[in-house]
Amino acid sequence: MTRPPLILVSPDIESEGKEHGDRSISVSARYFEALTMAGAVPLAMPPTVSRDVISHCVRRSEGVLLTGGEDIEPQIYTARLPEKARKTVNITPDSGERDYRELMLIDEVFQQHKPLLAICRGHQILNVALGGTLIADIPSQRPAAMAHGREDARDQIVHDVRLTPGSLLAKITGGLKLGVNSTHHQAVARVAPALRVTATSDDGMVEGLELKPGGSRWLPFLMSVQFHPERLVDRYPAHQAIFQTFAQVCAVCGNNNL
Repeated sequence: MTRPPLILVSPDIESEGKEHGDRSISVSARYFEALTMAGAVPLAMPPTVSRDVISHCVRRSEGVLLTGGEDIEPQIYTARLPEKARKTVNITPDSGERDYRELMLIDEVFQQHKPLLAICRGHQILNVALGGTLIADIPSQRPAAMAHGREDARDQIVHDVRLTPGSLLAKITGGLKLGVNSTHHQAVARVAPALRVTATSDDGMVEGLELKPGGSRWLPFLMSVQFHPERLVDRYPAHQAIFQTFAQVCAVCGNNNL
């Protein structure tokens, strides 16, 4: 009997939550709704930096989802950052801890050969974890770029991205163009050596990544996207297909290990 896959979801951390003002995990319900719609069972990861706990969490799950959130600490990916860009970087006292936790999480995903879907911030931290770099602030470092920080339309299609022929994203969505939302001011700069670009916006921003050909020996599934498909699944089948395919791969991997 095929069982629904358990997907480990990496959340953000708030310094003061609603209950007693304690540190709290924070994650949009949209991720859980999209995964549930795809037939998976999502479970939030605890806010820990214990390698043993992270390793056990990954081992007991069939796949991992990296979510969006605040900016990544620039010191992780660059020794030099223009002052104008540095002033725009939005990090909290807990940001560095999340960076550290997710770098360990990504390493465990590769060690344990688990499927991975990375969204927005997750797309960026994945690239950094594998040796790539980021544009810390698109408006100041790429002034000719389009407006990517469209928080006013986070649930709407605001621009198209071109998909790489033969890429996993193109196969899943069934075309070479995809309409996406856009709520980011950071972006992938130098692509990590193990990855290849699968989607770009008209101004050249990297909107999707996957492992280079032959990467299946490392992971059974890896997709990262700069946009937020979980906010579009209820109206756009192509975005729903991203979660459906991810969940299906996780289910197969999980049932093969029974």
